[in-house]
Order: sequence, then structure tokens, then C-alpha cells
Amino acid sequence: MESRRGPLKSAVPSNVVSPVRRCSRTACGRPAVATLTYVYADSTAVLGPLATYAEPHCYDLCAEHSERLTAPRGWEVVRLTDGSAPARPSGDDLEALANAVREAARPQRAAEAGGGGKGGRGGDPIEVGRRGHLRVLRSPDS
Repeated sequence: MESRRGPLKSAVPSNVVSPVRRCSRTACGRPAVATLTYVYADSTAVLGPLATYAEPHCYDLCAEHSERLTAPRGWEVVRLTDGSAPARPSGDDLEALANAVREAARPQRAAEAGGGGKGGRGGDPIEVGRRGHLRVLRSPDS
């Protein structure tokens, strides 16, 4: 149907929604990275990873707004970290990884020498400690 001003537009909004959820703060259009929920009974604001679904009483926040979040006086802010997100590696972790790669690339002298155990025989490195799944090895030269 046409009018003098052009074709009539539908009064019903489109069902097409952006797949990226946006920050709930007014005038902020950045993508949301965290979800804020209030627990009124405990006077607590809980900021966690972005929820799977948008909930009516939760607020999605961008990185900037989630970092600057403060709570009213007398309230506590609980920041939950996403366990699936990779943690930033420390210098120790990177050095341990580099040492593990070097060790794996080193030719197997123990098999040639016929030595099969730990303890530094045949130039094998000696395990001096552990940190999670990583081992601390002393160089056979020292």
C-alpha cells in the first residue's frame, strides 16, 4: 500500500537481532563481556562472565564498564572469573614451557646409554620440583 509519502513501513519491529550482545549502560554500544547481577538479600553485586542468555534482571557490561564497576556504600562486589578463559601466562610458565620444548627436542641419550632411571645417570636431567603438571629440571651440566 502506498501513500503520498512513500511505502508504508510495518509498525512491528523486525525480528532480526544482532548476534552480539551490547553493553546495558546508556549510550554505550560496545560488545558485552560480563554479566552483572544483584543479590539484594546479601547486599552483593555479582559480576561474572557473560551469561549464556540475556536475563531480565541482569545487566550485560562491556570491558570498560565492568572494570570500573562500583557498588553502593555497604554493598560488596564479587567478581567471578571465567574458568574456561585462558589465564595470562607468567614468565615462569613461559620459561617452563620453553624448557619442556627444548627437552622434548633433545635427542634421547638415555636410550643409547642403556640407562633407564632418574637420578642423573647418563646425562639425564634431575627433577628438583613440580608445579602442577610442569616439572622443574636441573641441567645435567650443573
